[in-house]
This record gives sequence, structure tokens and C-alpha cells, in this order.
Amino acid sequence: MLRQDSQDAPLFGEEDGNIGARKSNIRHPLVSFFHLFFRTSAILVYLLCDIFSSRFIACMVTIILLLSCDFWTVKNVSGRLLVGLRWWNQVDTDGKSHWVFESRKAVVLMGLVLQWANLYGYVRCKLGGQTNLRNMAQNYLGAQMFKQAMKEEP
Repeated sequence: MLRQDSQDAPLFGEEDGNIGARKSNIRHPLVSFFHLFFRTSAILVYLLCDIFSSRFIACMVTIILLLSCDFWTVKNVSGRLLVGLRWWNQVDTDGKSHWVFESRKAVVLMGLVLQWANLYGYVRCKLGGQTNLRNMAQNYLGAQMFKQAMKEEP
């Protein structure tokens, strides 16, 4: 992993040193605020855009700007400080572009676990929902046929 001298933040595993002097449980409260502010604002503008303005273009531009600020904040600030993610592009002497990604191993493992849990839940709901629907339809049809058969006998 390469360390760029222009970046002042510590690398992964290095700590700030004043760990015991913190008063808050939130390690970076300002970063956490802006991490939530931009995406929450974009959702609120989306939901309430008809109240603020009837012009579609103004609402769309505002939402795109808020989401762009959210992307920049996650890539450059909160992703790095809160969970230890960094990436950048380097161009070597041959002119080839190489993307460099850094992350803490626990973050990658947790992301993989959560993605597999989402996939498992989706597949389970997809297959289970069809099976339950099919069973309900068969049970309903069977009950209707039984009722018809019982009516015709007497």
C-alpha cells in the first residue's frame, strides 16, 4: 500500500493518540453529521419537491447537487475517517492508469457478509413467496372443488 505525503490523516492501524481524552462516543461528530445531512436532504427534497417548487428541473438539479456532495463526502471524508476506505487513481510512467483501493479487512468482510445476507433473503423471499402463493392457490382450488363436490351429492 502506498502512502501519499499530501494526506494528513493517519493510515489504517495508526491512531490519533488522544483516545482516552474523548468526551463523546461519536469519534467524528461533524463528519457523521454531514454524512447523514446530504443524503437526508436529498431524500427530503425528493419527497417534498412539489411543495418547494413546481419546476421539475430545479428539483432535479438540487437533488443531483446534494447527492454529488454526499458522494464526495463519503469518498473523501466519512469513508476514510469512519470506516477506513480510500481509493485514488495513479498514472505510471507508461501512462497507464491504475486504481488503488485501501480498506480495513474487517470492513470488507462485514460488507461481504451483509451482501450475502441480502442475497439470501432476496432469493428466499423470491422462491418462498412463489411457493406460498402456489400452495395458497392449490388449497383454494382444492377447497372450491370439495365444496362443489359436496353440493352435488345430495
